[in-house]
Amino acid sequence: MHVRFWGVRGSISTPKATHLGIGGNTACVEVRLSDGSTCILDLGTGARELGRMLVKEAGGGPLDLHVFLSHFHWDHIQAVPFFAPLFEEENRVTFYGSDTEGEPMDLLTEQMRVPFFPFSFNELAAETRQIILQENVSVTVGGLTVTPFPVHHTQFVFGYKLEAGGASVVYCTDYEHGNERLDLLLGVVASGADLLICDAQYTPEEYAHCVGWGHSTWERAAQLAAEAKVKRLALFHHDPAHNDEQLSEILSAAQAVFPNTVLATEGATIVC
Repeated sequence: MHVRFWGVRGSISTPKATHLGIGGNTACVEVRLSDGSTCILDLGTGARELGRMLVKEAGGGPLDLHVFLSHFHWDHIQAVPFFAPLFEEENRVTFYGSDTEGEPMDLLTEQMRVPFFPFSFNELAAETRQIILQENVSVTVGGLTVTPFPVHHTQFVFGYKLEAGGASVVYCTDYEHGNERLDLLLGVVASGADLLICDAQYTPEEYAHCVGWGHSTWERAAQLAAEAKVKRLALFHHDPAHNDEQLSEILSAAQAVFPNTVLATEGATIVC
């Protein structure tokens, strides 16, 4: 599996020079197999460049894309109206997600209605469809098996475990520790994973003032990685206030707890 980060920031994009070494776009991750099977995790602002690349790569041919949405906060869906494959009628885009907060297509349509956007979701040229996911019930996309699991947040969130060829990647954005049942579930899901992509928005000191906001700390992410015996941890959903220098310090602190830790960095690829 090739895991490429197109957006790694949380809450809001940060197009500042001091932040661009790690990346200023919000959540979007591409997971691709050598046979071409591809899943897209969230459509934050990073998805704009991913969409442009996919259209160029297709060279005018049709695209059949599979987008797994963790939830519907703006930083995870903001690039939907700017996702180039949606503008070509030969393409098909399937959205996967929970209907706990409403059906995915209804929610995507709502964010684009006037006066929030100048044209509607229904005017996009591509064929769009939705698949409602159930907790712990897997779906397949080519050679990829994707299993959704609930994550503790301020609203309903799905994490995703992706498996292929004996390798596994766990995507756990917008996660706040402290819910015993869901913490235990995450530990089971992440056990032995080749890569854990985990919310690490806050330092422990910051978290003391942000309890209940739906995000975790680098410390908890590192502890989870160690407890679950994952092979590699990628700290994700970086706080918009954290510049590259601060994130470098966070990385060093996390590596002291779990040595095989990296920062999820825009444009970087991890092979599992």
